[in-house]
Amino acid sequence: MSFARKHLLQIYQAALAAVQGELCTQRALTGYDSGGPVAVVAIGKAASSMMQGAITALGDTFDKGLLITKEGHCDRQLQNIKNIQCLESAHPVPDQRSLCAGQTLLEFMAARPVQSDFIFLISGGTSSLVEVLPDGVSLEDLQRVNNWLLGSGWNIAAMNRVRKSLSCIKGGRLAQKLAGCHTNCLMISDVPDNSPQVIASGFLSPDIVDEPQPENIPEWIKKLPRAPSAPLLGNTCFNTVTVDVIAKLEDAMQAAKKRATVLGYDVHLHQDLITCDAEFAGQQLARKLRDDKPGLHIWGGETTVCLPDSPGRGGRNQQLALAAAAELAGTTNNYFLAAGTDGSDGPTQAAGALVDGYTLQRGLQAGFDVQQTLASANAGDFLQASGDLIITGPTGTNVMDLVLAIKCPTA
Repeated sequence: MSFARKHLLQIYQAALAAVQGELCTQRALTGYDSGGPVAVVAIGKAASSMMQGAITALGDTFDKGLLITKEGHCDRQLQNIKNIQCLESAHPVPDQRSLCAGQTLLEFMAARPVQSDFIFLISGGTSSLVEVLPDGVSLEDLQRVNNWLLGSGWNIAAMNRVRKSLSCIKGGRLAQKLAGCHTNCLMISDVPDNSPQVIASGFLSPDIVDEPQPENIPEWIKKLPRAPSAPLLGNTCFNTVTVDVIAKLEDAMQAAKKRATVLGYDVHLHQDLITCDAEFAGQQLARKLRDDKPGLHIWGGETTVCLPDSPGRGGRNQQLALAAAAELAGTTNNYFLAAGTDGSDGPTQAAGALVDGYTLQRGLQAGFDVQQTLASANAGDFLQASGDLIITGPTGTNVMDLVLAIKCPTA
């Protein structure tokens, strides 16, 4: 492995460490004084790590906990703690477990004494993991909506707008069910602008007034029954709720910059979020890398993919990385990493990929055609064959995606 590839992986790991859920939650709750026992609810891909941080910080005031996370993301150590209930649910498409988790959440809240203290620990993936549906909307409806949204190419704010309209707990509706309990909500942001109304579809935040509905909503979605009106800013249900974002993409990018500087690189941190089509982003960023100054280049954001009718295996970061590899083919001094900070890119076990000027050649030797692969959204198979996938497992965080690229000086 070249030194540039090793350095990119080290920089990526430093970025993840800076936004790791356990440390960020522990730091945020240090000195927290509830005056009595606290119930902790952790939901999302980073739920296990955030729960660990809460246990450490709260000590004897930690009373009971409910943890809901993606399948395979629940820490075995937490499963053995008697006063913590652990559920694994479905992501990215909800299933019956998501509905069971929603009911369990309501029952957990209702079982607490009046005016109890709650701490909610929320991270990306929550929208799929927990749901309570309005009358007239079935699980099959919910799954059809989410499958359509995931292949639509819409950004996360637009998708969550639709999800909120079909939920009895999203869009601030969960705050109505807390009945005045003091609630501290800590969030790891996986959305642009770090808006609490968008993270996890805004369980505990006021709905956005006059937010435009996304365009081109299919008629069959429009005809589905809607949830009761969401509470707006000023509603008394939010009087006892505080919300803080404790980790975000910008923190990860700054940590990447710091680590790269220690490794001796000139660092070019690009502030504009990448939010366009993944294939287009890969092409554009690779061209910028070729034409720009040597050093480490840092981008962040979350791209989209319009899926074909029968997509192959991959995710937005793998699609982006393969498109970049096609642009960098034949170069000897460019190395390009695109990966999710949660450790999972789309419905795959890979976080993303680290490509270079020989990726295309390795894939072609394995029998793949790059344009056909991109068109069929099958970047994962190509990148597995070329040896460029990044496998991390659950990372304990989720702050959107990172693109890290090294351009080495030419002799």
